[in-house]
Amino acid sequence: MFDILVKGGTLPDGRVADIGIEKDRIKAIGQLDAEAGEVIDAAGDLVAPPFVDPHFHLDATLSYGQPRINASGTLLEGIGLWSELKEVMTEEQMVERALTYCDWAASMGLLAIRSHVDTCDDTLKGARAMLEVREQVKDYIDLQLVAFPQDGLYRDPTARENTLRALDMGVDVVGGIPHFERTMADGAASVRELCEIAAARGLRVDMHCDETDDPMSRHIETLAYETQRLGLSGRVNGSHLTSMHSMDNYYVSKLLPLIAEAGVSAVPNPLINIMIQGRHDTFPKRRGMTRVKEMQAHGITVGWGQDCVLDPWYPLGTADMLDVAFMGLHIAQMSSPEEMARCFRMVTEDNAQIMGLENYGLHEGADASLVVLDAATPTEALRLRAARICVIAKGRVIARTPRMDAQLSLPGRPASTHRRHRT
Repeated sequence: MFDILVKGGTLPDGRVADIGIEKDRIKAIGQLDAEAGEVIDAAGDLVAPPFVDPHFHLDATLSYGQPRINASGTLLEGIGLWSELKEVMTEEQMVERALTYCDWAASMGLLAIRSHVDTCDDTLKGARAMLEVREQVKDYIDLQLVAFPQDGLYRDPTARENTLRALDMGVDVVGGIPHFERTMADGAASVRELCEIAAARGLRVDMHCDETDDPMSRHIETLAYETQRLGLSGRVNGSHLTSMHSMDNYYVSKLLPLIAEAGVSAVPNPLINIMIQGRHDTFPKRRGMTRVKEMQAHGITVGWGQDCVLDPWYPLGTADMLDVAFMGLHIAQMSSPEEMARCFRMVTEDNAQIMGLENYGLHEGADASLVVLDAATPTEALRLRAARICVIAKGRVIARTPRMDAQLSLPGRPASTHRRHRT
């Protein structure tokens, strides 16, 4: 007897199968004839592993409009605005807003998040707040925290000391922002030192890297080199990489093999990148998102990140990774059937690989975390931004949402429509 039996769901690879859950593990997958404490009828519905967001800012989320609006919409004004906000925001407010966002995430089947935490604050209230949130949500969300010197490891006089303190407190990942240092040389030096800190502590690295329209911002090159030098392959991620959109093609032809050889992954953030980049352009305006398909063609693992929701940098957002993938699909022009399916994997399996999640996925012995979607296929889930009919986290049903049916009053037409479509 299973605790939960998900019946007749369609897996992302097209197989139709039942999933039997015991406690917090998937016990069996196949055609299962067994009793269960709860049976979830997923016949015709897509059953997927949970959504994963490898790039977010939980300490700033849901603070939009305080103490003012980002009038220019630029990255730099957003950073300045955040500096004002973190001075007046309390630790308790950070915890409450982050927990509210985690409620949204849970309802959307987003059960793993990597959040950057600003360490340019001598009180480290953001780090303390996010460690408290991590503890409170651990039974349903896997939350990784990145020690992120937002104002620059060298540019801020106490950033290095505070970043080390945050890591000592239990923050999981080493972060950085080399393009925000005063000089290119300082940026490269910050990458080197931060990677050395991660290597010495056995930690992963995730850097905001080259989030600019400047084609000469090439810190991803240094990040890849240091990854190889220090033996960090598979443990390092470069986030944003928007300068690559403006780089010379010949240089990129040398850069991509280096990133691939180093085993460095990449996380563009399409909602934010398309909103923030190109602000200094007239026309034509640059899209500002990195070269996703080109990196994937070189075997580089690329995921999609949410980055921001209702904060100093972005005035929208709903914790829906299908929204993120939907935008990324359009900007990167990933419109073939294979590419659209890949976009779904980018917010599930690929992102899980980037975060190094253990026991993730739909297989026997995996964590019993999954999502039943009001769609038949991954591509249809993207098209519809499908409702999460049921969310299971570590063996427990934590959220249910009604189907997306609309009731109609049209002569001679059906009484309802749900926009699902089979070809």
